[in-house]
Amino acid sequence: MATWNSRGLRGSTLEEFINHTNDRYSELGLALIQKIPTPITPVKIDQASRHITLAYFDKVSTVDYIGAVQGIPVCFDAKECRVDTFPLQNVHEHQVAFMEKFERQGGISFLLIYYSTRDELYYMRFEQLKKFWDRAAYGGRKSIRFEELHPAWFMKLSNGYFVPYLDFIQKDLECRD
Repeated sequence: MATWNSRGLRGSTLEEFINHTNDRYSELGLALIQKIPTPITPVKIDQASRHITLAYFDKVSTVDYIGAVQGIPVCFDAKECRVDTFPLQNVHEHQVAFMEKFERQGGISFLLIYYSTRDELYYMRFEQLKKFWDRAAYGGRKSIRFEELHPAWFMKLSNGYFVPYLDFIQKDLECRD
């Protein structure tokens, strides 16, 4: 279980905090967001502990989370980064393609990037991700420097563990109008 303290995500994982946040949003009737499991095929199982010790991925996955917020389709992926430069190789081509198709269908796609050494959490709109992705595709920088991120899209954790991404989805929607 996560260690909840005033130092944000230290001692835990971003995914645990997002899952907790999703549960809370669901309890309040604000959103229904599900974690999408990565499809695997077990190859070897330790009979004593009943744990999978070797497996392979069945197929490429889409994004980490998908659901709806007040009738709006939402999908996003969560990434953690230990340095000030986020490598675009951490986002896969099939994920970008899925997010782009999702947006074309009227949904909202985004990344949540946690910069662990800075203890900073960033909401990256799909539009921004796509600009960085295209830059790399046309021979430009294949990573995103921390300094390139817009300060207005950094979020503060609430109560040290609650990821307030609904506020940023609202902000994202306002940018689209």
